[in-house]
Amino acid sequence: MSTRSIGRFFAALVLLAAVAAQPAAAADWPTRPVTILAPFASGGTVDIVARIVGQKLGRELGQSVIVDNRGGAGGTIATAMLAHAAPDGYTLMVHHQGLAFNASLYDKLSFDTTRDVMPLAYIGATPNVLVVTNNLPVKTVGEFLSYAHSKPGKINYGSGGFGSAGHLPMEVLQSASGIKMEHVPYKGSGPALVDLMSGQIQAMLLTIPAVMPYIQSGRVRAIATSGKRRSPALPKLPTLDEAGVKGFEYEPWYGFFAPAGTPQPVVQKLRAAIEKVLKDPEVVSKLGQQGLEVQTISQEQFSDIVSKDIVKWGKIIKTLGIKID
Repeated sequence: MSTRSIGRFFAALVLLAAVAAQPAAAADWPTRPVTILAPFASGGTVDIVARIVGQKLGRELGQSVIVDNRGGAGGTIATAMLAHAAPDGYTLMVHHQGLAFNASLYDKLSFDTTRDVMPLAYIGATPNVLVVTNNLPVKTVGEFLSYAHSKPGKINYGSGGFGSAGHLPMEVLQSASGIKMEHVPYKGSGPALVDLMSGQIQAMLLTIPAVMPYIQSGRVRAIATSGKRRSPALPKLPTLDEAGVKGFEYEPWYGFFAPAGTPQPVVQKLRAAIEKVLKDPEVVSKLGQQGLEVQTISQEQFSDIVSKDIVKWGKIIKTLGIKID
């Protein structure tokens, strides 16, 4: 047997051993704690959702589930960590629709969203709510738009970072209404909310779970929601479409993601555990109180949603001329 043939023989043995070991490893999974990456700082919706679901998920899996906040760069830091993590089921991520934005928003990513990141399980969706600081003399969308038109560039709006759920939709709102505001990005919506309440920034388009306690306590003023219909969590608020920004509709989804190549038996175990958690009345109630409508769909349906949003928001980003180096 030639040296080359011997090399091929041993390479084949290694491959066969790896394939044989995978089902055994998957059968034993999980044998250690599971980490859920949260791409934004604590206090934001992604963090809230990850912790509510993660707590119950740990019980279902029989292992500790650790939520690891890795904010920055619009969620791409955590996404890169996920994309380069071992595809063994021990590193997951909860993210929102911003994942689809980032595929076109950033020129230099160390990963390919469609190739390296696997949509694992859909959690649900929630409309955003347009909120302003109490220092701003507006109570309706009409008053807000009139004020913004009279003071172009004088309203600072905050977001959880470039590519976050509160960034791109605000750019679309400006384009649709003809107003001009200044974007102030933060490493998560929690820090931005602090500055909103103090008046350092004047407006935000936030997911309901992140801002609901501050609306209820009167520390910020809510003037409209962004969904197709009024939110059951804030039924008295009109939608932006109802309030005059015709055609505006934005209701970001949330979901679990895993590294591409995660073994199918592990994926099946994860999906079964996540779906069980999402049917838990306590989890549904907690997320519902925050304005998030829980829904379970197939992995294929979730993957299709993500793929279509990457294309859709890619076109919007190109049209608006938004780019981040």
